Amino acid sequence: MLLVLCVDLDDDLGRKTGRETPVVGRKSVAAAASELAVADPEDSDVNVLFQGVRVYDDLGESERQAVEIAAITGTQGGDVQANRALGDEVDTVLASLSTGESVSAVVITDGAQDESTLPVIRSRVPIDSVRRVVVRQAQDLESIYYTMKQVLADPETRGTILVPLGILLLIYPAATLASLFDVPGAVLLGVLSAMLGLYTLFRGLGLERSIDGTAERARRLLYTGRVTLVTYVVAAALMVVGGVQGVSLLETAGPTVAGDPALAVASFVHGAVRWFAAAGVTSSLGQVTDEYLNDSFEWRYLNAPFYVLAIALVLFALTGYFLPVAPGVTTLSLADLAFGLTAGTLLGVLSTLGFAVAESRYPTVGGA
Repeated sequence: MLLVLCVDLDDDLGRKTGRETPVVGRKSVAAAASELAVADPEDSDVNVLFQGVRVYDDLGESERQAVEIAAITGTQGGDVQANRALGDEVDTVLASLSTGESVSAVVITDGAQDESTLPVIRSRVPIDSVRRVVVRQAQDLESIYYTMKQVLADPETRGTILVPLGILLLIYPAATLASLFDVPGAVLLGVLSAMLGLYTLFRGLGLERSIDGTAERARRLLYTGRVTLVTYVVAAALMVVGGVQGVSLLETAGPTVAGDPALAVASFVHGAVRWFAAAGVTSSLGQVTDEYLNDSFEWRYLNAPFYVLAIALVLFALTGYFLPVAPGVTTLSLADLAFGLTAGTLLGVLSTLGFAVAESRYPTVGGA
């Protein structure tokens, strides 16, 4: 026969529930565990009793020999008195077993203190196994451990906590290495502080999601052979050139636009708008091409490059009219302004009407 012994050396079961011990039998031990749980939910002996019931059930299903369960207690006094009381309860349990088979025990404890009774139990019955119940949520230290484990298992939380901490921990060793190469410590500290500040700013504003999304879209464009990937790169280059041209014209007209923000903006826009328009047309044509290749093309998509040209024409004429008279700066006349505004308006309107008519007559173009 196997005897499952649930050990409670300091007699929490008897003191807190008023039950007489030892408690023998599955139903009685389960009832005692429930009563102790109600009396003191934080007592680890509750888990010892329930673990004993579980072991009893498992052994009953897997073992061919008979299985019995009992809860034994000591006293709240010294170790000697508690061990003697517990030994007496083991004798009482063994005497109550009506079996001609040899008896061996499976001992359930909740820690080293209860396991100190093993010699007492072993002197009365052979011990086959000792199982210690660890209550994860009961102890503060264990709670901290499992909370940290759960936090570090979350990639987002892990990045939020560990990356700034890693940067802070790198400051001292990085400063030490910098001193070996005669690099000023203030410079290194400024760089690391800037890294930490940028990271905190990105996390605070949620910009990392936008960056991750942009990177993912670029990756998809690269692997799916999208024309827009090339046209976007070309458009970015044209934007850079346009910015340089705008700054160049602003510097040329510098003395005459000093102190007048409106004229400064007009000079920059007039110098850059042609390149910006080329960038807009390039990127829109790439998007239209991809839509056609994906069999989702519609005639109105072709409005985009014409709208860009129309807006660029209007801005070019308007800013050119207000350009200051200066060496190297060509201003536009009122007639030029009128022509630019009229041409831009007609270009936008005619493109809209033309592609609307084309879509009504040829509704499906795509890749068919």
